[in-house]
Amino acid sequence: MWGRVPPVLDVAASAAAAGAALAAWTAPALLRARVLRAALCPELAGIGAAGSVALTFDDGPDPEGTPAVLHTLGQLGWKATFFMLGAQVERYPEVAAAVVGAGHEAAVHGFSHRNHLARGPADVHRDLVRAVAVVTAATGVRPSWFRPPYGVLTLGSLIAACRAGLAPVLWTAWGRDWEAPSPAQVVHLLSNQLRPGGTVLLHDSDCAARVAGSWRSTVQALPRLAELADQLGCTVGPLREHFAGRPASSRS
Repeated sequence: MWGRVPPVLDVAASAAAAGAALAAWTAPALLRARVLRAALCPELAGIGAAGSVALTFDDGPDPEGTPAVLHTLGQLGWKATFFMLGAQVERYPEVAAAVVGAGHEAAVHGFSHRNHLARGPADVHRDLVRAVAVVTAATGVRPSWFRPPYGVLTLGSLIAACRAGLAPVLWTAWGRDWEAPSPAQVVHLLSNQLRPGGTVLLHDSDCAARVAGSWRSTVQALPRLAELADQLGCTVGPLREHFAGRPASSRS
């Protein structure tokens, strides 16, 4: 009699195990909190060389937004890292190729812009593998960096990125440009968060934005961001320079 485990305890043990598994699966999502990830995982947060600022763009390529961003970057003499959506690359492969052709860096934002908390491990793995293949085919360069949609990582995200040979990088400052604030507001938000060695998140596409054409605020904000970088005493460039040439495979 006493050797048998009551059914209610079996249920409780199963629930506890399921709860622990869920906690482990979702724990990386806590790193979406900018201050927390900067303290615990500085490289994941995008903290690199103290004399530089990494400039990154999400959600492209876009037939209107990306060329406009590229034009302004050319005027400023800057290079940047573009976290591309595979679905957008499939639609506009020539725009993706133009990014790399202009000397910028292609990275992966996933194939579709869906939160990884709502996706299983196999689905996330397939998504990243497909995105890497599409970006590589369009640009001729295999990407090294990965940023999940909405900046939300799961254990599955990290495992899939590792298997795909991608290093995850989030950001230290964003301008919330997808809401289409004024260029001055974009830079004001950045100035409150950005420090030497940080990584800036902006967008060259409005495909996942709240406001159509929001990339226009981004383009107009870039010259003002140049003023902010000068005040910080920092150069502006892509992640490959920001991390002092360290290969993605050597990063934790």
